[in-house]
Amino acid sequence: MPLLSLPACCGYDAMFRAGLKPTTSSSRCRSSRLIRSHGGAPDHAPPFTQPNSVKVPPSPGLKKQALSVQDMSRALKSLSSDLLQRFVDRAYSFSEEPSLNEGNFRPVDETDEAVSLSLSSLDGEEVVPADFPEGVYIRNGPNPLNPTQTVAGSVFGSTSYTYYEGHGMLHAVYFSRSGGAGGWEVSYRNKYVGSDTLQLERRKKDDGVAFVPSVDGQPYATLAAFALNILRFGKAVKDSANTNIFEHAGRAFAVTENHLPYEINISNLSTLGPYSVNGAWNQPFTSHPKKIQGSGELVMMGTNTEKPYYVLGVISSDGERLVHKVDLKFEEGKLIHDIGVTKRYNIIMDHPLKFGISRVFLKKPLIENDMDGKSRFGVMPRFGDAESIIWFDVKNHCSYHLFNCFEDGNEVVIRGCRLLGSILPSGRHRADKSKWYGRAFLQPDKDSEDFDPSLDGILFSRPYEWRLNLENHSVYEGYITSEKVAMDFPVINDKFMGIQNKYGYAQVADSLETSKTGLFKFNMIAKLHFDTPDKENEQLIFVEYHTLQEQQFCSGVQFVVKENGIDEDDGWLVTYVHDERTNISQVYIIDAKRFSEEPVAKITLPQRVPYGFHGNFFYTSNQR
Repeated sequence: MPLLSLPACCGYDAMFRAGLKPTTSSSRCRSSRLIRSHGGAPDHAPPFTQPNSVKVPPSPGLKKQALSVQDMSRALKSLSSDLLQRFVDRAYSFSEEPSLNEGNFRPVDETDEAVSLSLSSLDGEEVVPADFPEGVYIRNGPNPLNPTQTVAGSVFGSTSYTYYEGHGMLHAVYFSRSGGAGGWEVSYRNKYVGSDTLQLERRKKDDGVAFVPSVDGQPYATLAAFALNILRFGKAVKDSANTNIFEHAGRAFAVTENHLPYEINISNLSTLGPYSVNGAWNQPFTSHPKKIQGSGELVMMGTNTEKPYYVLGVISSDGERLVHKVDLKFEEGKLIHDIGVTKRYNIIMDHPLKFGISRVFLKKPLIENDMDGKSRFGVMPRFGDAESIIWFDVKNHCSYHLFNCFEDGNEVVIRGCRLLGSILPSGRHRADKSKWYGRAFLQPDKDSEDFDPSLDGILFSRPYEWRLNLENHSVYEGYITSEKVAMDFPVINDKFMGIQNKYGYAQVADSLETSKTGLFKFNMIAKLHFDTPDKENEQLIFVEYHTLQEQQFCSGVQFVVKENGIDEDDGWLVTYVHDERTNISQVYIIDAKRFSEEPVAKITLPQRVPYGFHGNFFYTSNQR
């Protein structure tokens, strides 16, 4: 999230994962004053071997004793598991969160095999454009394995899942050219990301055993849920792997930032295993790593509930080596969803969305945004450390997604979608979520008598620009689009990542529909012309809209580059679209240069595709 794409986008279980104990280094940071003017095999860490160890073959008697101990261990483990489950059965009552199991948020089953799709022409033209690239369009998103057990009540209090915690499911549409006349063969398949915790929960599903909801709830209930999940599954929360799927070195990885990415074989969506850069990375991993133009290196980071709270890394272009790793010396746990890059710098987001187990012991929510806190951006040389960062204080916010960052003379320009609040309700609003959603997601009316700046419109996301002056350390910041339209999940032509670009694209929220349940629905796509002023207000930029029909909503928008294209917007937007009137899901292909016109292709899918988070297009020419 996700926003939006955060979701599940959290690093809240880092402290519970065995072996993830990174090293730290000392450093300090500088501050500036704000001036407001405006397919390889998955890698694993090698097993630990004691130096100079000598293996001594046991005697037959010792073998019998060892077998006896193993039998006893298995019996005790089984007994312990049974006792734990009996305790959960007696102490807990489970129910469903209706909004997570209704309409197009309801989970679907996996398809056993790829399904060939029939293509019919639109206005006598080919459904898939002749110059569309071969490849696979994949979108990730939550698909709960146990949708009727998303709310837990117990003597400890109540907890519930958020939308962002369902196990990740990949939906893929394959585009390949057939022989002969050069037509297209298109197929669809979907599959769960085979994370460690999905496999654990699947094995126990027939016995009615599932992770106890933990993230959103009363503090002591959260602690109890963590403890029970660790005892029964070995982890406090799931490796959901449901937020994004990214490409590096010709390989595909599904990720949510509370765990390592899982490598995916995109030919059949099977999961190959966790990716730790050959054992060199032992941190959570952001859902939005950034590839450097030219070098092909990948910049990423991970946030933790314990020290080190924020670690940045750079991965080699072949994906085999970690060429840089540094602790940025954050003083507390923060949920940071994105990171930016320019040609020379890494752009660090820091805002007061706090999280940590220590908070729960103090009877505070596990995750909470400080509306009165401080936000800042850091500009860090690519291979710098904490001492090399120049920090810029900005107006407080709780944003999740960036369009792009680039250098413009002596300034660093950052464009993103700005939010003021967290998508998880605070303690004072948790009791009446519907009222909270009904005000947080709608356009704020600042002239209203009961206007509450800590509530009204805090989740009404709008594109925003920050300009950070590296010479005098001043900041200029402000919204760049209309106050009437909320949008998020930004994308660009990835060939312009880190360099100045003209266009950005985002999903436009149906704020009224979203406010009913707190689950995002997007009924338009926006094309932002960053260099063109709006005709009615030159302080804003010009925006085009691709409007869907009534009760149609999209997800996973991605820009597909036209081979040998000349202009930045030579290409297409692809997106999954669901029609709630017909219960039919399709993939749209939209010409980026004829953006407001009808899609050049609408491909009907064999089953419903639930709403989800981020998508990506994997070009056949780039696959390893």
